Amino acid sequence: MEKLGLNQLREMYLSFFEGKGHLRLPSYPLIPKDDKSLLLINAGMAPLKPYFTGLQVPPSTRVTTSQKCIRTGDIENVGKTSRHGTFFEMLGNFSFGDYFKEEIIPWAWEFSTEVLKLPKDRLYVTIYLEDDESYEIWTRKTDIDPSRIFRLGKDDNFWELGVGPCGPCSEIHFDKGEGKINSAEEFVKAADEDRVMEFWNLVFTQFDKDEEGNYNRLAKPNIDTGMGLERIASLMQGVDSIFEVDTIKSILDQISKNCGIQYGKDEKSDISMRVITDHIRSVTFMTSDGILPSNEGRGYVLRRLLRRAAKHGKSLGISEPFLYKLTDVVIESSSGNYPELEEKREYIKKVIKLEEERFDETIDSGMQILNEYIEELQNSSAFVLSGERVFKLYDTYGFPLELTQEILEEKGMTVDIEGFDKEMQSQRERARAAREETNYMGAEDTILNKIPLEIETVFEGYETLSTISKVRVIVKDEKFVTSAEEGDKIVIVTDNTPFYAEMGGQVGDKGVIFNSSFKAEILDCKKNVAGKVLHFAKVLSGIIKVDEDATLSVDEERRNNIRRNHTATHLLNETLRKVLGEHVHQSGSYVDDERLRFDFNHFEAATGEELKKIEKIVNDSIMKVLMVKTDVMSIEQAKESGAIALFDDKYKDEVRVVSVGDFSKELCGGTHVRNSGEIGLFKIVSEAGVAAGVRRIEAVTGAKAIAYVEAKNELLKEIASKLKCSEKEIIHKLELQGAELKEREKEITELKSKLAGNAEDDILNSVREIKGVKLFTGVLKDIDGDALRDLADKIRSKGEDCVVLLGSTVEEKVQFVAMASKGAIEKGAHCGKLIKEVASIAGGGGGGRPDMAQAGGKLPEKLEEAVASSSAVMEKLVK
Repeated sequence: MEKLGLNQLREMYLSFFEGKGHLRLPSYPLIPKDDKSLLLINAGMAPLKPYFTGLQVPPSTRVTTSQKCIRTGDIENVGKTSRHGTFFEMLGNFSFGDYFKEEIIPWAWEFSTEVLKLPKDRLYVTIYLEDDESYEIWTRKTDIDPSRIFRLGKDDNFWELGVGPCGPCSEIHFDKGEGKINSAEEFVKAADEDRVMEFWNLVFTQFDKDEEGNYNRLAKPNIDTGMGLERIASLMQGVDSIFEVDTIKSILDQISKNCGIQYGKDEKSDISMRVITDHIRSVTFMTSDGILPSNEGRGYVLRRLLRRAAKHGKSLGISEPFLYKLTDVVIESSSGNYPELEEKREYIKKVIKLEEERFDETIDSGMQILNEYIEELQNSSAFVLSGERVFKLYDTYGFPLELTQEILEEKGMTVDIEGFDKEMQSQRERARAAREETNYMGAEDTILNKIPLEIETVFEGYETLSTISKVRVIVKDEKFVTSAEEGDKIVIVTDNTPFYAEMGGQVGDKGVIFNSSFKAEILDCKKNVAGKVLHFAKVLSGIIKVDEDATLSVDEERRNNIRRNHTATHLLNETLRKVLGEHVHQSGSYVDDERLRFDFNHFEAATGEELKKIEKIVNDSIMKVLMVKTDVMSIEQAKESGAIALFDDKYKDEVRVVSVGDFSKELCGGTHVRNSGEIGLFKIVSEAGVAAGVRRIEAVTGAKAIAYVEAKNELLKEIASKLKCSEKEIIHKLELQGAELKEREKEITELKSKLAGNAEDDILNSVREIKGVKLFTGVLKDIDGDALRDLADKIRSKGEDCVVLLGSTVEEKVQFVAMASKGAIEKGAHCGKLIKEVASIAGGGGGGRPDMAQAGGKLPEKLEEAVASSSAVMEKLVK
């Protein structure tokens, strides 16, 4: 067999099906769109669910893709086996009610034997036990030896998920062994032993299973096939592991070079290298699709993969951040098919490097907590760390389970794995409950998604704010109705509308719909999964009926405010790139009639000077009264024109490109002003971080911006009035007051030090000796932390083998400080342990090092009792 590269195989597959009349679609992003049942895209057909369920009309009835996917269900096996991975590409060809078995079976055989040139005497086919139709097509329309076809049961060759569309499947397998397999029983045994490898699954969705368990034939059956690209590449390259496939091996080789350890010499090192290789592929692709590390959802998956890889890097002796450098190898091997990787190279590297640095900090804090746990186990002569504590380290502090196990093993201890698994399962159940339950293929089972596909609403809101249209659908209380009356809350679908449906960060319009028989207020406007425009309304008077004509009128003032804010986001987007750098790109936005919110990728807060510059450039563009122009063109033309986009709608035939003079050009379906001058004024309200590497600017425009400036002006006047000075003198007046406050604070500090000094003799005279260690204690009032520490240090310096414990009340709160000399520590004294027990009596907690510790408390009335308890605690500590 010819050894074919992974990138070459992908192109061969897609080209083959293009030749069979299929539309080649680029891979969808890893973030599912309109599917709340999925965290990440995990199968080739997942993004195409709306086409299978009939919720949306596909761009073609024949489609072929190479879809990037993430699966983490078997994450613990990654690196330990040759075939498990979290990132993979799934090759697929799909028919939405077009062709069926008669076409796909011979095409699959043709591609396998004539394009890939796989030897026919190495191939086996499995079909569902009762699928005589498939057997007949395999034997009639291909030249496969019938004795190489095996019938298997539902567990192997029937695809179904509860109720809904389902059907038999046929799989093609490659035999790596010697000698012919002669029976289904022999075949199953060979599969269990990994002698035969399934590389292509053809799913024939031909039934609709109802609640009673009946399999009803679909009028238009579908085809859904899947071939793992990495798996077929390993087969074609004659290797036993996905980690030996050309593009993946290039990553592994770089890791081996970086750590100076030869792959294949040590199983433990090999596992670490494989984990890093797989995880850096996942992390690179996830980051390029806009996922950022966080403590929940898909961001948590990314963080877990990244930190798991970083931990294995430490196992290989790599102490510095290194994963961000490996992204170069991933990008170079995959950017031919995924150009967004190259476009976002620097951004991807920055996100990963930042997270690696944070993980180093996490390891340090996690080690401190783990060491405390270990000490407690040693003191109580225990050897098993509870699952609850291990999970807290893992979940709260991001401390890997494997690292906890390794450190405990060195101390002769173990982890309560059963308890850890129980905590992990509880977390999974909480996460599952948090995700919205959906029916087959993730389609939300709501009446609003069952509006007939043939009903199309034409949006006329770019040209007009008022139009007459026919009412086609009324939904009330989750039911289709023919009429609604005063007080009813309903959803209306019309033939055409001037109302903009919420999309692309812009909120939906509000307004009214009416005729001589009724009037209803439109409260919001959204789209369903199939893109139908839904008017959410309340009937104010009369009766609205289906098939009646009505006037739809948008609230003009509100729309104008929205338009100002939306065009301002385009000016802001371009300005951020000019001021902060070309790496800046939009990661989300929100535009309503009150304000605009713009999220963008950047790794530090914008300075005051930068924000001033951003405001100035945007306002300069407003004052130039730049014309706003909209052109409709193909996605290819839009890219060539240099338009900026979040290519969410990249599969549409035509897109809208909005230009503001020569200043900015973006893909956008929103509504905009006619010229930049209509924005009036742009004012930034706030700039803040919202996630790792993501900043947010909120701003106001037009009348709202003027009102914002006026409010600030009124505030200045009020401050000047309070300070009894003019507005020009405010700063000078505040500086004078600040200097006066500092002088008074200095006097107060000196007085407190004198008070503390006066108590020194009393404390030194109240010494107690416990097993050769002197214990100095004192209860003070209104002495803050700094003065308390200074006094404790002073007393410690005057005694050998001594411990000092001081407590003070300040503003109804308790503060403790403990210090110990080196000699006292050698005899068993430990300030951290001492102060923890003492503070607990005063309703507080704390800890620290053996030589110094601090704590707080909430019960000042218990201060004397707490300090007095120190003698008993010291009796336990000192040997």
